[in-house]
Amino acid sequence: MTGPAWLAVAVAALMLLIAASCAVRLSISRSRGRATETDADGLHVLMGVAMAGMLEPRLSPVPGTVWQAVFAAAAAWFAWRAVRTRTRARSRWPRGWQCVHPGPHAIECAAMVYMLLPAGTAGYRQAMAMPGMSGPAAAGNPAVALVFALFMLGYVLWATDRLAALSRARAVTADWPAVTQASAAGAALAPRFAACYKIAMGVAMGYMLITML
Repeated sequence: MTGPAWLAVAVAALMLLIAASCAVRLSISRSRGRATETDADGLHVLMGVAMAGMLEPRLSPVPGTVWQAVFAAAAAWFAWRAVRTRTRARSRWPRGWQCVHPGPHAIECAAMVYMLLPAGTAGYRQAMAMPGMSGPAAAGNPAVALVFALFMLGYVLWATDRLAALSRARAVTADWPAVTQASAAGAALAPRFAACYKIAMGVAMGYMLITML
């Protein structure tokens, strides 16, 4: 499957915007003392830049092999975190800077490694944009790409459900402004924004995987 060149450019721009937003989110978290999923936000800064580079090779600051190593290490970290989260008491795990749901991020990283292996950063956009071209992206296994794409669909639906739950919770707490203000200092930083950017990144990754079928 192929996609139009303008869509690849638009998705690349969106990925860079998300990466920049996550970087700003981390900076605000440090300066204001607000809780955030530092490991997940840091991952998505890197992931946004890497995905933009896959869609538009001139945007990639490092070779594809470097990204492979980065996301392989990140996949190992989040997979280990997912195991530890299940085996240790939730009162002691995760810590404040660690994401609550590491499992999906481990799968995201594995999908990134898979996309980088057959496509690299040099020819990915050409393989997507030029119908009939037999480029590096065609070397991937369509079954594996389909499994990852289906996972991303499920992840997007799950994240959308969480966003709806956050919106309902915000509507309820709006009836108690004093309580809301008292707890604001220790509250998570912009949870709805985090859910929105994860949805957008999940849709983009699913699109990229589908183009590899």
